[in-house]
Amino acid sequence: MSYRADKILALSGGHLENKTSKGLQNIFKRVLKNGMHGLCFSPYEEGQKPGDQITEAQIRRRMKIIKPYTNWIRSFSCTDGNELIPVIAKEFGIKTLVGAWLGDETDINKKEIAGLIKLANEGYVDIGAVGNEVMYRGDLTEEELLGHLKEVKAAIPNTPIGYVDAYYEFAQRPKITEACDIILANCYPYWEGCSLEYSLVYMKDMYNQALKAANGKKVIITETGWPSEGAGLNGAEPSFENAIKYFINTQQWSHEDNIETFYFSSFDESWKVGAEGDVGAFWGIWDKNEALKYSDFFSIKNKGKSLLKFK
Repeated sequence: MSYRADKILALSGGHLENKTSKGLQNIFKRVLKNGMHGLCFSPYEEGQKPGDQITEAQIRRRMKIIKPYTNWIRSFSCTDGNELIPVIAKEFGIKTLVGAWLGDETDINKKEIAGLIKLANEGYVDIGAVGNEVMYRGDLTEEELLGHLKEVKAAIPNTPIGYVDAYYEFAQRPKITEACDIILANCYPYWEGCSLEYSLVYMKDMYNQALKAANGKKVIITETGWPSEGAGLNGAEPSFENAIKYFINTQQWSHEDNIETFYFSSFDESWKVGAEGDVGAFWGIWDKNEALKYSDFFSIKNKGKSLLKFK
């Protein structure tokens, strides 16, 4: 057996530190063209927010943009027009991970669960997610969430059902892990203040912690990503360069190790500023105007420092 440099993906990523702006651009285009396992679908246009009614037209327009690049999409709600996302995705030949958004309002939770069950019975759900980070936010008790999982699994027994939360929750909450058919783990080195340099190693550890807790069940990374702008968090710095490197490293790793990963997110959404600060608006691969963010960029000099600018 001989050494093959082209077959090695380092623990910390694909040797991107010395790449020029043009080199990163070319790698990004190649990786994007190669396609993703999954992509979190961002339906909200500028001025919209969760709870607003979204239209079939805006879903179709954005679905057409992402179709060439992903095999799966993940949706987060089954109300307010979001229930059309998996229906339209199936028309485009895209598989679906469909979420029922659960919070602290009982009436809304009932509508979300009813919507997920209806979509699954109509054949639009490949994997169902009952809640997203409910334990993390503290919106429900563990027993309340387990009750919702039991209800959905009984209603659609032929659809794999899971619950989405931060990777560490599945080790801390074995009853929830046991109730899930599949483990749906969010893994964000950025939100734990990890620098870009070590982010891939960090995410691999996150995934392996979820894998250990899963005890033989399949683990899917349901969210991971890196923001292109905004305030940093400890050693984690948002920038176009860091975002493009994280995307490349994540996709190369997920392809090489066959890790099913949903990248967050498809489009920038300004409403997220309220929950996450200015960084919340810049997680998309496409910007809020639906233009691909990382397809063309150039280096400029400013006060003796090289800055990356994208257009």
